[in-house]
Amino acid sequence: MLTSVQKEILQSLINLYRQSKCTSVKCENIADLMGRNSGTIRNQMQSLRSLGLVQGVPGPRGGYKPTLEAYQTLNIVNDPCEIHVPIYINGEVVSDISVNKIEFTSILRPGDCEATISVLGDIKQLDLDDEIKIGPTPVNNLTVLGKIIGRDDVDNVLLIKTKSVLSVPNAKAIDLASSDVKTVDIDMSLLDICKLLTDNNINNTPVIEDDKIVGVINENDIIKAVAFENLDKKAADIMSTAILTAKDNINLNTAMDLLQQNNVSLIILIDNDENISGILTFTDILKAFISFLN
Repeated sequence: MLTSVQKEILQSLINLYRQSKCTSVKCENIADLMGRNSGTIRNQMQSLRSLGLVQGVPGPRGGYKPTLEAYQTLNIVNDPCEIHVPIYINGEVVSDISVNKIEFTSILRPGDCEATISVLGDIKQLDLDDEIKIGPTPVNNLTVLGKIIGRDDVDNVLLIKTKSVLSVPNAKAIDLASSDVKTVDIDMSLLDICKLLTDNNINNTPVIEDDKIVGVINENDIIKAVAFENLDKKAADIMSTAILTAKDNINLNTAMDLLQQNNVSLIILIDNDENISGILTFTDILKAFISFLN
């Protein structure tokens, strides 16, 4: 059974080990982080070493690094040097800390859901009442929004009052996209574009010139042209040049981020040969969420 000081030293070692991208950590660095005497840290390291929790690294650039058993002792299930689950505080990402584990502690009380968050990194920089966003996590794309209501510096745990929890379906964007893509030439007339959309029961189409995507036309573009009686217009006159393309192997979460960042309603997916393989819209994403919930 580790003492509280030993647990804090071990957690500090793991935090610094991760920040240094998995290079050995000196006792002086741990002492600075904890606000303790380096001699005390050095003495405790010998005990932790005898327990098989730390490993000494000789040489002028040496120090200590945690063993696999150290992660298991502190219930850290992932290698902190390979997996990073982001934390945002008051809207800003905190680059030197990551989430190790999320546990919901009170999901049965409506409006009063709490979660404990095991964190890799120095949590002393976080304050009570900070607005926090956690995630998305790997595999299940879980994101948690809430407020910090408690902090345990020894076990490196935060207590969160959750506001919302979102899990994005783990799917590839191409699996949700419309694959039967119709395109129009840049000189196609408005009437022909309307017939194309109607005949194929679609709401938007890429505009092509010399085998390149130069624009996108959707229903709103057509409605505006008709409203202003611009019935003689061609694709080049009414198309939007705000084009968003991405490789068709991206996942749904990445696609959603791209749509939001670029403030557009659809994304054109392309394969490795730069050919159009699908179009993903907000409507496609909404259908995916409804299916996921059902």
